[in-house]
Amino acid sequence: MSDVTDLLRRASSDDRSAIDELFALLYKDVRRMAHGRLIGSAPISLLNTTAVANEAYLRLCNVGRLDVTSRTHFMAYLSKVLRAVIVDFARRRNAERRGGAAQFVTLDTAVADSVAATDNEVERLDDALEVLQRTDPRLKQVVEMRYFAGMSDAEIAEALDVTPRTVGRDWVRARLLLSVELKTGDV
Repeated sequence: MSDVTDLLRRASSDDRSAIDELFALLYKDVRRMAHGRLIGSAPISLLNTTAVANEAYLRLCNVGRLDVTSRTHFMAYLSKVLRAVIVDFARRRNAERRGGAAQFVTLDTAVADSVAATDNEVERLDDALEVLQRTDPRLKQVVEMRYFAGMSDAEIAEALDVTPRTVGRDWVRARLLLSVELKTGDV
């Protein structure tokens, strides 16, 4: 654990090699988080654990100075990065499905109906999370850490400096608010 703390300290002082070493040291955890989100998920079936973990690494490298103080805070930050990777992928796929830069040709609507709407659901969840952010930013953080990173209540509690029981209540409240938001069809 002291290795992680030392690497985080070095990364916060803009030491690029520290981010590389930190990611290598925590790679198994990053893959576990990515795998937990991807398992059984049709909307992102073209993504695999390694692709998500590697994209997260590339995004961390582009951040420059990493301002986190503990392993748990790093994992909480990483949950946001994983969310961005997954949502960006779903948006690209939806854009491709809608034609992207292709020329439009009229086709039988049965083809469009056969395409899974699961990428849309990922985008709708992302939009709903932005609404949740305006309602209660901590609830959004709980969802990101639990849903996108697979963190436990104890890990989330440590990252947010609250009790695991508070995290459990926040999770129930966040799910309720997201459910209402997703059902209204506004997002």
